[in-house]
Amino acid sequence: MAGGEDLTGAGADPGTDPVSQWEVARQRVRALVTGLDEEQVQRHVPACPDWTVRDLLSHVVGLPVDVLDGDEPEDHDPAWTQAHVDRRRGRSVAELVAEWDDVAPRLVAWMGEHGSRPLNDVVIHEQDLRGAVGEPGARDTPGLAEVRRRMAGRLADAVGDLPPIALVDPAPEGWRWCSHGDGGVDPDDAPVRLEASGFDLFRALTSRRTADQLRSWTVRGEITPYLDAFAGLGDLPTEPLPE
Repeated sequence: MAGGEDLTGAGADPGTDPVSQWEVARQRVRALVTGLDEEQVQRHVPACPDWTVRDLLSHVVGLPVDVLDGDEPEDHDPAWTQAHVDRRRGRSVAELVAEWDDVAPRLVAWMGEHGSRPLNDVVIHEQDLRGAVGEPGARDTPGLAEVRRRMAGRLADAVGDLPPIALVDPAPEGWRWCSHGDGGVDPDDAPVRLEASGFDLFRALTSRRTADQLRSWTVRGEITPYLDAFAGLGDLPTEPLPE
């Protein structure tokens, strides 16, 4: 991993095919949203507070369409993501799912040649959707582990000038990672150490945990200098998400 290392391999199967995991995650989200009633579809998503469940699904569907059209900015800026929603305003869940079903085989083929970056979006937003409708699940999947590994690499790159930070799931065989692990620093020796479940650490790495939550998990050192890096996908929430 560039800029950091998963030192256990726990929860991240090196044999996992991320392209296949995209389709597995898509099918989970598909099953989730097709089972929702209209009240649930209109709920606001705490992790994406400007959007309803329908809006977030519109973005999740719109991303592969734009990727296949060659329209994908590096930073996934708000104007680009909002356009996915605006272009699909008024469509039903069934219509959105039908569009997704149509584009999915072509995106799978595209990822086979260009890489599996779209896995990040569907796995992260699956959990956003689940939190919004009160349907927890899929918290320990190969796809989630792969995205957590990628997001940890982003964090490592962002904190490279700071002392090593370790993220540790204290459960037996839990996930262990250190920002300077590829430089020989063990999580047990890192001057800053956070301990939480592997799922909570994943959500923290995707900017879905509050600064106070991060502080409460810090068992050694001072987390404050790292908070901006944890906000790499957007501002940290001010209140814990209902998950």
